[in-house]
Amino acid sequence: MKENVQLVDRDFSLSEVPQTERRGFWSMFVLMVGFTFFSASMWAGGTLGAGLTAWEFIFAVLGGNILLGIYTGALSYIAASTGLSTHLLARYAFGEKGSQLASLMLSVTQVGWFGVGVVMFALPVQKVTGLNLYLLIVVGGLLMSTTAYWGIKALTILSVIAVPSIALLGAYSVGNAVESIGGLQALMLLEPAEKLSFATALTICVGSFISGGTLSPDFTRFAKTRTVGVSTTVIAFFLGNSLMFLFGAMGAAATGQADISEVMFLQGLIVPAIIILGLNIWTTNDNALYASGLGFSNITGIPKQKLVLFNGFIGTLLAFWLYTNFIGFLTFLGSTLPPIGGIIIADYFLVQRRCYPPIADMQFEAVRWHALAAWAGGVALAHFAPGIPPVNAILGSGIVYVTLSALRGTAKESAMQPRKAG
Repeated sequence: MKENVQLVDRDFSLSEVPQTERRGFWSMFVLMVGFTFFSASMWAGGTLGAGLTAWEFIFAVLGGNILLGIYTGALSYIAASTGLSTHLLARYAFGEKGSQLASLMLSVTQVGWFGVGVVMFALPVQKVTGLNLYLLIVVGGLLMSTTAYWGIKALTILSVIAVPSIALLGAYSVGNAVESIGGLQALMLLEPAEKLSFATALTICVGSFISGGTLSPDFTRFAKTRTVGVSTTVIAFFLGNSLMFLFGAMGAAATGQADISEVMFLQGLIVPAIIILGLNIWTTNDNALYASGLGFSNITGIPKQKLVLFNGFIGTLLAFWLYTNFIGFLTFLGSTLPPIGGIIIADYFLVQRRCYPPIADMQFEAVRWHALAAWAGGVALAHFAPGIPPVNAILGSGIVYVTLSALRGTAKESAMQPRKAG
């Protein structure tokens, strides 16, 4: 049965990506930059720009992206080494049934944000065009679901279009906005009305994308080599995520609007604004829907393509309700996701010493309870320990997992046994 599923599954949702389907640097680079083009990063950039001096902003964004780069780079190394998604990697640390809980949390969050993203596109377009809001939601949800259905190739093509469009049009708009307040020199001299602490600024920067970063393996498993997977991920975060923060900060300082599409609307650039808004949310939503399909595939055993269409239908159907009622809840769910990545990293590098047997040869435990305990510990440390909450979650869950693994006897002898032949 598993072999039949793999034959029709173009995205290898239940198996490792074979070397024949792996991709080189430029293909992965464009895909990962598109992954980091995220509207929430612009809003976070606007918050940082309002609370920091120019140099403080630069150091905070660089520091935050270094932390994000280390985290996502480590996950990408594992994904490129094994060819496995976040959800399949979770089987090694959490067990087969335990990984399904992780997949459920990851996938529900992504479907929820997909629905919210559809409304985030439809509302401003409705405001400037007068088109029916629900028609825009349906059309937007349908288009975004279609490209996610076609998988990694469609995501790459979309990124090839979106990345230069957003970068060039965004830079033109922000440049004009900055000139309107006296140029870059005047912008550098601005002092914040209410100061943010550097620790708070780092928390905002890291927290804006740490949950999405946990899903990096869903994409970097297609990297031809570990070097390609790690380098494209780290560079993408430094370029793509930093550009989103910069757009947000400069736009907010010049016009009071952090989202570059809103800046364009104020400038009367209606068509470019709709293009930027649509492409930015489209790349984000496609990645979310793609990852959710992989997660539910891990739970159900059904190939990703069918689940993407179902998830897109549910996200579109509930879009306005999710937008008006559940953003706070989705944000809370997102805060519980980074420990999953921390545990995967700890298991691969420290417990299993970079030695995962092929997934087809594995007979996993049902639930590895010490991994779930470490997950809970990471969430608790994120909420109650001083410092940077996402970093506390990742480091804390990893430390607890390694400690419990040692007590359980898995640091030297894995409890996972390869499936016997026959």
